[in-house]
Amino acid sequence: MKTERTIITGGSGMVGKALHKLLPHAVALSSRDCDLRDDRETRKMFQSIRPKYVYHLAAKVGGLGANLSQMSDFYEDNIRINTNTLIAARECGAEKCVSLLSTCVYPDKVTYPLTEDQIHNGPPHSSNYGYAYAKRMLDIQSRAMRSQHGTKFITAVPNNLYGEHDNFHLEDSHVIPAIMRKVWEAKKENKEEIYLWGDGSPVREFTYAPDVALALLYLMEKYNGEEPINIGNTEEISIKEVAEKICDELDFHGKRLWQTDKPNGQHRKPSSNAKFCALGWSPGVYRSFSEGLRQTCVWFKSAWPNVRGVK
Repeated sequence: MKTERTIITGGSGMVGKALHKLLPHAVALSSRDCDLRDDRETRKMFQSIRPKYVYHLAAKVGGLGANLSQMSDFYEDNIRINTNTLIAARECGAEKCVSLLSTCVYPDKVTYPLTEDQIHNGPPHSSNYGYAYAKRMLDIQSRAMRSQHGTKFITAVPNNLYGEHDNFHLEDSHVIPAIMRKVWEAKKENKEEIYLWGDGSPVREFTYAPDVALALLYLMEKYNGEEPINIGNTEEISIKEVAEKICDELDFHGKRLWQTDKPNGQHRKPSSNAKFCALGWSPGVYRSFSEGLRQTCVWFKSAWPNVRGVK
């Protein structure tokens, strides 16, 4: 593990906290420490630390509703965050930077499973193109810097993430924390039903955040390729099954009413992690969805209501 003069951006986020547990001597930056949208503030922070290694995890993120209603904000904020971070890392002489992308960078119309060579083969899904294009530009910026300046900046593509320290805001969160909060509050208030977006039919791949942290450490040691690399768990599960498992873990026995007038998003977007496994990564490292969700729910119950997005 490389810990010497290491910065983790997004250090207060779900993956950032998981990674900081593995790299306790790293500097974990949150938005309170440094507003990465501000180029001067970002440069000043990086020059004061002069990191040798950078894990760039910071981003403005949200679920389907937030992406639809804040399309421009998601693009603009993430472009600033990514541009400023990579420039600051290069200028202070960072030896290597691993930046986190998302499977939403992939085109809407694509051949499945998602493979890294297809990322720029068409526009992303219309539901989150602001965020998706900003993340694509993080790949382009990393490649451009490598070409002009010889930097060892790489990008990794996880799929849908979940785990402890997630954002549980009802409008700005992703599907798992949003459902968890709805279920838990309904249980606490003795409600007999909950309302969930869509019809529950879409299927997704979910990766437990601590497993992504392990994958990032592995990439820092093993990968120096120009192209992005998929690092997610490829186990698929439907949103309806996710809701059922959450209800079981949180002991909620009320009805689940699906709001079919709400958007589903993409039906399916399976990814390939064959390139990552070819580096020597073992799929057995990934915890099963049931195990990861169980650990997340245990933490959530003990931390409630002091969780992000609630307080």
